[in-house]
Amino acid sequence: MRYVDAAEIRRLLNFPLLIAELERAHRRAKMEVQDGLLGDEMAQYFVRHAVDGARFMASKLITSFPDNPAKGSGPAVQAVCVLFDGSNGRPLAVMDGTEITYWRTAADSALGAKILANPQPATLLVVGAGEMSSRLVHAHRTVRPTLQRVLVWNRTPERARQVVDQLRDEGIGAESVVDLAGAVRVADVISTCTRSHQPLVLGVDLQPGVHLDLVGGYTPATREADDACARRARIFVDRRESAFHGVGDILQPIASGAIGPADVLGDLYDLVGARVDGRRSESDITFFKNAGGGHLDLMTAELVFRQLAP
Repeated sequence: MRYVDAAEIRRLLNFPLLIAELERAHRRAKMEVQDGLLGDEMAQYFVRHAVDGARFMASKLITSFPDNPAKGSGPAVQAVCVLFDGSNGRPLAVMDGTEITYWRTAADSALGAKILANPQPATLLVVGAGEMSSRLVHAHRTVRPTLQRVLVWNRTPERARQVVDQLRDEGIGAESVVDLAGAVRVADVISTCTRSHQPLVLGVDLQPGVHLDLVGGYTPATREADDACARRARIFVDRRESAFHGVGDILQPIASGAIGPADVLGDLYDLVGARVDGRRSESDITFFKNAGGGHLDLMTAELVFRQLAP
């Protein structure tokens, strides 16, 4: 059994490769997925399992401690992922699950944007400046290379400036912004990754044609976009079961009556399989909720395992 650390995962993966793999995997039948959760938002322990028929099985053990970065105690989310042979149950590899999470989360959003965003967007707004922010920039630019202008907003402006400096060092035209509503009004793609309990992106500010990618909200109490965003948009999720299991950006507008369950038009399996229409015109507002799930961990871990030298 192999141990695969974060450095080796970074060596083996790139976004074009992983996004293409996720797209292929969504053409197969849905995996069986099961999640477990203990604790509260300040100290959570997750277990995520996925079974892809007789091909592979995977489990990821995750801890979430949001105060870690401020305390200098490491990243907020830390994890290990174990991949098993689905034909005989043999353990194949233990992988750095934190790194797996970073890659699969950003690639999941990028696959949604590949299908739903307008073909030639110019401006990307990233809301939140945590560990995922620069990864989301790279993933979205992989599928929409016309995104030459990147705006970064964060509650703490200094953190946004740090991310911008990193992106500029990589040759990306980035700038920090303090006027979030103004940035929303000029963005063609908006990617949010925060733990906010109050909507940050307001529907009144969305311009026709924008693609909204909601990544951060992961409990019924967290949300990043208001009811008006949901009412104005064509709504899609990465996996219907995960989104309805407990994410506020889907459950709260349903609870308020702003939308109904049927207004969630499909998930990535439906979109990749062309079972539902995504964007129908340049003026459509598209809303994609990245809810995650063990199936994405398995897809990513499988690719890493296949890339390993014998």
